[in-house]
Amino acid sequence: MKHILIAILLAIPICGCSYAQKNEEVLYQTSTINALLDEVYDGNVTFKELKKHGDLGLGTFNNLDGEMIGLDGEFYQIKADGIAYPVDDLMKTPFAVVTFFEPNKTIVFKKAVNYKQLEQYLDNVLPTRNIFYAFKIEGTFKYIKTRSVPGQDKPYPPLVEIVKDQPIFEFHDVKGMLVGSWFPGYMKGINVPGYHFHFITEDKKAGGHLLECQTENVEIGIDYTSNSYLALPEDEEFYKAELSKENRAVLEKVEK
Repeated sequence: MKHILIAILLAIPICGCSYAQKNEEVLYQTSTINALLDEVYDGNVTFKELKKHGDLGLGTFNNLDGEMIGLDGEFYQIKADGIAYPVDDLMKTPFAVVTFFEPNKTIVFKKAVNYKQLEQYLDNVLPTRNIFYAFKIEGTFKYIKTRSVPGQDKPYPPLVEIVKDQPIFEFHDVKGMLVGSWFPGYMKGINVPGYHFHFITEDKKAGGHLLECQTENVEIGIDYTSNSYLALPEDEEFYKAELSKENRAVLEKVEK
């Protein structure tokens, strides 16, 4: 097996000529999931900058104002009303993961499965659980259930409290795309271990963070990635955040 290079480099501030810009086979991430769980919601990277590092991805927005999905170089903000809005280049994100999507494997998948069964299927397809993956799953879904969150005011409440009243959206017999990532368990605290998906409709009008689905006829694209680039904020909130806490139980409540 080829040597797996995991390049976790601290870019503070983010420079114009970085490794992440030179090498398109990299998963680029701003901040960490533990920082988000510790109420570090202020955006530190503009979407103009983010687009230099990837054309597909997911994340959130300044003040935690909605769910972000990036697809084919276009980025969308799915607000608490469930509507997808185009993202201005000057908007900022406190947490995002992007890559230049080039699938290593494409699968035509015509089985009707729910979210858990889809994860189990993907588990059997991935060649190893020790690298990173990006996904684009496009087609027809019998059912999609998503959520988003409203923007927050300071002093920021914990994310686990915010999602207790999260708006829920349901779609039936809908065409659209799931954009997602898979991170190994050893990346806990950095990102969400396992699968993480956001959804957007084919007409780019609505979507959200995926909670449940029922596939019908989809094409699954998987991009294998052995390089990860981590760009950390340089501000007082991030420096004071408690990032070493074990947050697995909290993360389960937030993601599911």
